[in-house]
Amino acid sequence: MNKEKTIDELNTLVEINNDRIKGYETASEHTREEELHELFSELKRTSQQCRHQLISEISHLDGEAAEGTNTSGKFFRSWMDIKSALAGEDRKAILDSCQEGEEQADKTYQSVLDDSSGHLNSDQIAMIKAQHELLKADQNKIRRLHEAMTAVS
Repeated sequence: MNKEKTIDELNTLVEINNDRIKGYETASEHTREEELHELFSELKRTSQQCRHQLISEISHLDGEAAEGTNTSGKFFRSWMDIKSALAGEDRKAILDSCQEGEEQADKTYQSVLDDSSGHLNSDQIAMIKAQHELLKADQNKIRRLHEAMTAVS
């Protein structure tokens, strides 16, 4: 097992969770709807929990946890800022951006799992799979809200 590769992969997931945290803080700032504030707080807590587990595992490996975000996440947050400003805090625009961010998180987790052979142990893989399931559940919440809003329109 390549310890540095393991730490790099875990840090990739720390970064995507940092992206989600920042993204949902931004989304929350751009809506006045209490329902969305509550949802975004819940989704942010999911990533805080995942990030905490990942950082704990990185520390166990004597590694340094990433503190920043990744480039695609910065793009996601910038796009959310622009769309929200142009849409005048439009619910659909905010949910569209959230869906895009969730798709990026899903792809990142899937990529780490697909490339895990040889550098992640079975406990690490189990943790990442469990986190991936939590993020998929969050993604489904966004999707259901978006679909319900579209059905009403």
